[in-house]
Amino acid sequence: MSHEGIATRSVMRSVAFLGASALAVSVLAGCSDPDPAGKPLAGQDIAPAARAEIADGGTLHWAVDAVPETLNTFQSDADTATTRIAQATLPSMFRFDAAGRPERNPAYLESAKVVETEPKQVVLYKLNQQAVWSDGREIGAADFAAQWRALSGKDSAYWTARNAGYDRIEKIQRGDNDLEVRVTFGQPYADWRSLFSPLYPKEVMGTPDSFNDGARRKLKVSAGPFVLKSIDRKAGEVLLTRNPRWWGERAKLNEIVLRAVPRDERAAALAAGDLDLAEVDPAAAKRIALAAPPRPQSPSAGGSATPLMGPERRSLTPAQKRDKARFRGFEVRKSLEPAYTQLALNGGEGPLADERVRRGVARALDREKLAKLVLSPLGLPAEPVGSHLALSGQAAYADNSGAIGGQDTAEAQALLADAGWVPGGPVEKRKKGEKAAGSEADKPKKGSGSEKSEKHSEKHSEKDSDKESGKKGDKDSEKESGKKDSAKDSEGGDDGAYIVGEDNKADGDEGEHLAQDGKQYGSKQLQQGGVPGAYAPQGTAAPAGAAVRPLAKDGKALTLRFVVPQGEGSQSLRTVADRIGIMLKRVGIRTEISKVSDESYFKDHIASGQYDLALYSWPTSAYPATDARPIYAKPVPAADGSLNVEQNYTRVGTDQVDQLFDQAIATLDESESRSLIRKADSRIWAAAGSIPLYQRPQLTAARTNIANAGAFGFGTPLFEDMGFLKKASGAPAPSSQG
Repeated sequence: MSHEGIATRSVMRSVAFLGASALAVSVLAGCSDPDPAGKPLAGQDIAPAARAEIADGGTLHWAVDAVPETLNTFQSDADTATTRIAQATLPSMFRFDAAGRPERNPAYLESAKVVETEPKQVVLYKLNQQAVWSDGREIGAADFAAQWRALSGKDSAYWTARNAGYDRIEKIQRGDNDLEVRVTFGQPYADWRSLFSPLYPKEVMGTPDSFNDGARRKLKVSAGPFVLKSIDRKAGEVLLTRNPRWWGERAKLNEIVLRAVPRDERAAALAAGDLDLAEVDPAAAKRIALAAPPRPQSPSAGGSATPLMGPERRSLTPAQKRDKARFRGFEVRKSLEPAYTQLALNGGEGPLADERVRRGVARALDREKLAKLVLSPLGLPAEPVGSHLALSGQAAYADNSGAIGGQDTAEAQALLADAGWVPGGPVEKRKKGEKAAGSEADKPKKGSGSEKSEKHSEKHSEKDSDKESGKKGDKDSEKESGKKDSAKDSEGGDDGAYIVGEDNKADGDEGEHLAQDGKQYGSKQLQQGGVPGAYAPQGTAAPAGAAVRPLAKDGKALTLRFVVPQGEGSQSLRTVADRIGIMLKRVGIRTEISKVSDESYFKDHIASGQYDLALYSWPTSAYPATDARPIYAKPVPAADGSLNVEQNYTRVGTDQVDQLFDQAIATLDESESRSLIRKADSRIWAAAGSIPLYQRPQLTAARTNIANAGAFGFGTPLFEDMGFLKKASGAPAPSSQG
């Protein structure tokens, strides 16, 4: 996982991030209501073109973060480059459309459906009769069976990262002919479409050795529009070439070169002609966008074709004029990723083990302002995410944030007061090296965090569900903080730490809007100091613009340790953290922002629970009942006495959520399954272990003559349709390197 990318990509389904008593949520009304899933906030931005408009030939140079360590997407160190290679070279029974919903892939499947439900669920796959592996062998039941055995979890010799779904299969048989595959499930499995995508040949899945080692560095047999030609680790390049045995539409490109280029070097590589296509950070995107005039909004792009907010073109600086010349022939294509950034609240220990405090934090946040801070400068829809389990447009999406309620200062203060945190209470001076209240102090007894969360979820969720999620209690505008580091954390090795909410600190002036967590984007430093605000009487809400006395309990101030990565590429995360710190200050919560190294951020802090607040991203999936369950499952004690949290790094979970996930995965009625998932999401909101903030922006720099590639959003790329537009004369348009 990386805070710069998407959390734990290898264990989420790659594109490549639920009975219980009823919970009152208005969006779950009758079936006559409009579909709450809605539409994607931003469509694909890929410069779509008909195949007849695309030249035959050419080489596409496409940036990746690194040459993949493995070509096996089912191994723990698989990454986005692994996924990209698999999409181009291997079968997938289902792929994702522009709304992130699974659709049958006609290149491999004539049909796939549930043909029996009693006594067992049986899915019948009818394969495309032309589908063959690159060695000429037909794709068939033997390949399905080999993959099932490898991923079923029954043989520990296979080093698999996940087996969800495959562990429910009872047997796989040949159907009435070689093109039919019958899959019988021992337990009902709603997400059966998630299986066999990608599908590896039996030569890879057949033995532990071939699975563990054979497919790490090479794919001898494949079955996509491209084949893997070579991997040059020294040069940092992967070469894909046309598959001569491909039975579908012939690939327009001769070759695709996946080139490892660090994100902070991509602008220079684009200007030098070394790349044709690359995801870039907002700072680079604004430089590149100068070279191309704003494009008219196209129906396929939704709101994504609106221009980046940047400098006035009629008064460019000399440096901007040079950029305009350097990046001539490029444009920025933008959408929203199938992933969202969240504020994680560690409920395993400290004040946040009390659900009332977590809910108080949630009610202090203005998520709409945070989304605008990140997305408005990019010309992207700035709507906060309303679900933990899906995004707008995906089938399971519904805005369930009403289960906790919108920003409300008075309600936040009431929740905190109920938990015993009062304004202006006596505070014992911390000794040197002593942790803040939110770090180690006030540890609950083992298991108390989950138990409290479960009880308070039931108590508060119905009351808050009826309130408007956008309710505003505190109308004063937040001001962006870029406070300088003022303290060194000698114990944790942090780069620096500072307190948001100290009495001698003021909000400062409004800073630059930043965008895209995990990507470099500069912010001006703000000077500290200012005029102290008025104090409200204890028990009353402070007037707009007034300072609030810090909260304290048992002699300790309510100070939460907010861990952020220190790398330059994560500047925007730190800016969002500063803004959150200011919002929490207004209800009396101080945040101690600690910068740590990028390398240790997740492993040593998030995964190990050494934080109170943190920002990181999760991908969403078309199969949330399968893929999201480990993220929200209630932690359970392990045999050695430790706590098994799976991927639930907030340590907050309830039995009800687990039960709803279990019911959803075993329900073959798709409508009922979606309803159960939405109920689970409402309960996750109510427990306040994590607060979804905004969908992550996706910015791709592309040559203007590249078609059917760019910011793919939810959709699966169609590699055979990518290419360079024909010139007006009809001659092929060459790539950057011929």
